[in-house]
Amino acid sequence: MSRVAKNPISLPSGVEVKIAGGEISVKGPLGQLSRPVHPAVTVAQEDGALVCSANDGSKISRSMSGTMRALVNNMVVGVSKGFERKLNLVGVGYRAQAQGKKLNLSLGFSHPVEHELPDGVTAETPSQTEIVIKGTDKQLVGQIAAEVRAYRPPEPYKGKGVRYSDERVVIRETKKK
Repeated sequence: MSRVAKNPISLPSGVEVKIAGGEISVKGPLGQLSRPVHPAVTVAQEDGALVCSANDGSKISRSMSGTMRALVNNMVVGVSKGFERKLNLVGVGYRAQAQGKKLNLSLGFSHPVEHELPDGVTAETPSQTEIVIKGTDKQLVGQIAAEVRAYRPPEPYKGKGVRYSDERVVIRETKKK
């Protein structure tokens, strides 16, 4: 059995879980998330905690029990605390500005870039060169951060571009004649 799946998921106060019809829904102070449960895995609520277990001893069942445990844990953390991803803009004239459901980016192109944010995700700009993307769904927050970074990924010679705040860019030396 997966060692990840052996750990129970503790439920913080204010978080409600409903398991019905092959779907699990988690409701908390920041919102509600739901996801289908894999048929090879059983999710049960015991003593204020969630336990994921494999239905049988097959390899797919054992591996999916750990995956389901991680996904459900991300749902519980998302509705109680939320997730955030920080991006930094490095380069002369690179700016970002959050306006409601849009993120306006000036990244050195001949035109401004407007990125539309989906429901459940918000963006803040504490300064013109910082972007903080927040939401309850970990996958969606990471996907939006990756899409924004993809407009202008950091280049290896000067390090200009959009990068994650914890990303290290190795600067390469230019060719010498």
